[in-house]
Amino acid sequence: MAGVATAEACDSNAALLASGDLRVLQPIFKMYGQCRAFSGPIVTLKAFEDNVLVREVLETRGEGRVLVIDGGGSMRCALVGGNLGQLAQNMGWAGIVVNGCIRDVDEINGCDIGVRALGSNPMKSNKKGVGEKHVAVHIAGAFVRDREWLYADSDGILVSRSELSI
Repeated sequence: MAGVATAEACDSNAALLASGDLRVLQPIFKMYGQCRAFSGPIVTLKAFEDNVLVREVLETRGEGRVLVIDGGGSMRCALVGGNLGQLAQNMGWAGIVVNGCIRDVDEINGCDIGVRALGSNPMKSNKKGVGEKHVAVHIAGAFVRDREWLYADSDGILVSRSELSI
């Protein structure tokens, strides 16, 4: 995780927090995957109950990035399952944050990536290809934009306009 602990980052960056250049996501996400701490540049995706675009993005080289999916907070189906978790690991993604549900929890917990989601649901999503890539999303009380930086650990999730160094 490049050595940036979220609590330390908050303590060291009061000015960035005050300006909104550093934001703390509300603590609504559950932790999955083997990586309890992860960070990287953000790729955003808005996809409500449809994971076709999720697969498209995860099929690209991750290069240590973090996919942030705004699933509208839907608890009715999963946007990421075990196959996509394995794909994300194989393609070099650092993590996935889902404002929605995942499934195949045991498989995802076996993947060497970090995953945060609202919960799990065994129902698969639609496959219509509806959604938007690289758009600003509002999740967990904060705006998240493409190419910002995400830092996640056991204390929580931070989003920064630029890469942090402590």
